[in-house]
Amino acid sequence: MKRLLALILAVMMTVSMLAACGSSSGSQASEPLSEPASTAEESSAEESSVEEEPYEGVTIRLGGLKGPTSMGMVKLLDDAENGLTANTYEFTMAGSADELTPKFMKGEIDILAVPANLGAVLEANTGGGVKMIAVNTLGVIYVVEKGGETIQSIEDLKGKTVYSTGKGSTPEYAFTYLLAQHGLELGADVTVEWKSEPTEVVAQMSAEESSIALLPQPFVTVAGTQIEGLRVALDLTEEWNKLGNGSQFVTAGLIARTDFVEQNPEAVAKFLEEYAASTAYVNENVSDAAQLVEKYDIVKAQIAEKAIPHCNIVCVTGAEMKAMLQGYFQVLFDQNPAAVGGILPEDGFYWGA
Repeated sequence: MKRLLALILAVMMTVSMLAACGSSSGSQASEPLSEPASTAEESSAEESSVEEEPYEGVTIRLGGLKGPTSMGMVKLLDDAENGLTANTYEFTMAGSADELTPKFMKGEIDILAVPANLGAVLEANTGGGVKMIAVNTLGVIYVVEKGGETIQSIEDLKGKTVYSTGKGSTPEYAFTYLLAQHGLELGADVTVEWKSEPTEVVAQMSAEESSIALLPQPFVTVAGTQIEGLRVALDLTEEWNKLGNGSQFVTAGLIARTDFVEQNPEAVAKFLEEYAASTAYVNENVSDAAQLVEKYDIVKAQIAEKAIPHCNIVCVTGAEMKAMLQGYFQVLFDQNPAAVGGILPEDGFYWGA
């Protein structure tokens, strides 16, 4: 009997020990399951904390030309004055790219609106110091005629003298290309007298009984209010499209210094958001936008209201920007490599693409 009791006690002790071991083992196995859950919660909390941190804006120094390249910015500039933008902006405007490009190259301007091909030229000259961040103006250049209706086609320009601005940039290269596609040579068949600003062209035409000029908007509209009998003879965008070369006529784009973009990628992205909203406002609220165009001393509101619908103000970024510019640059390169700096820009030139 004593042996039987002893045996029962021994079995009970063994079962108790095994149960204890099993309980201990189960506890250890479940601990790793709870630890990742805690870690995941902490990680999620950290990520949420990072995402909720407010964006700290920077000061961006903008440059634009007195015309469509600046007209698209006016709502952005007005919002900035009223403290409604993510960044703060300092704006410099000039009559020609020659006045602003040196400031840009010296680091005194961060983002600059320029003729599109000039961006490619600066990229080639700096070996990667420039990024194209947006197309902001499509075709806005017209042939206008005073005192007659002799110009009905590109061929009709043969033997004529044309006043224009933009030597070494979009007007010269686009005009040269279009003339060549119709068997004419700039300088031989058609003479161009280059002026530094559109206002000089308008003044020259006013002083003559009959004249022909190459003008961008809004200065076509300005000239129409000052010169009796002025008519739009040719739209270079329409003439370009008639060629069916698969490219699109691009007048201007926004370029940024590479060092600025690399140091402030979020600020550049915020700027593009605000700039896109500004261009949309200008195109959709023409009358109100015209008041802002006058406020920033681009042209009078009355002129701006008539011109904006013809200014092709856009904000095209990313892959669409890249495709648009590559086709345009290829056409210019085939006609004259110097038009894009002697070499086509590489993929890294197109920021965000």
